[in-house]
Amino acid sequence: MSQTTQPPFPGGQPQMPPLLVNGQFVKDLSFEVPGAPQIYANLRGTPQVNVNLDVQVQPLSQTPRVYEVGIAVRVEAREPSQSQNGEPPQPAAEARVVFIAEFIYAGVFTLNNVPDNMVEPILMVECPRLLFPYARNLLADITREGGFPPLVLQPVDFVALWQMRRAQAAEATAGPVAHA
Repeated sequence: MSQTTQPPFPGGQPQMPPLLVNGQFVKDLSFEVPGAPQIYANLRGTPQVNVNLDVQVQPLSQTPRVYEVGIAVRVEAREPSQSQNGEPPQPAAEARVVFIAEFIYAGVFTLNNVPDNMVEPILMVECPRLLFPYARNLLADITREGGFPPLVLQPVDFVALWQMRRAQAAEATAGPVAHA
């Protein structure tokens, strides 16, 4: 009986996955409660929350293709608008700040054998999708530790965010349109 052994990988080399997560980390973190400690006693109702989210990409190496991808989050919570003594509610911009949370949750990613036309969508969509659950947990933890109910981010459509950024970039390079 004769046995032929096959190499474990075609060509004898292991195939690298197209996307490798080298690590992930909190790059920057700030949490402020400007009105503490009074805000805890005086807050009436659920704050109005404004969330801004951005994806940042920084190349670290071209051979191999290594990138840092970060989700930058800024959350500002203000006192709820309410009328006092029959007066109209105050505008949100004038309401007292309850808290401000700012952070960047990042990861280092290696792209292996990825076609050039797929690099941007992987970096702007797939990498943030992998990081998002951790960024979401971080925000819930810091708001809870800051003395407030945990703030849980709703899911983000990173495809739509990427497409919106591409459209804005195209408009900026096109310049003003001349009308005849």
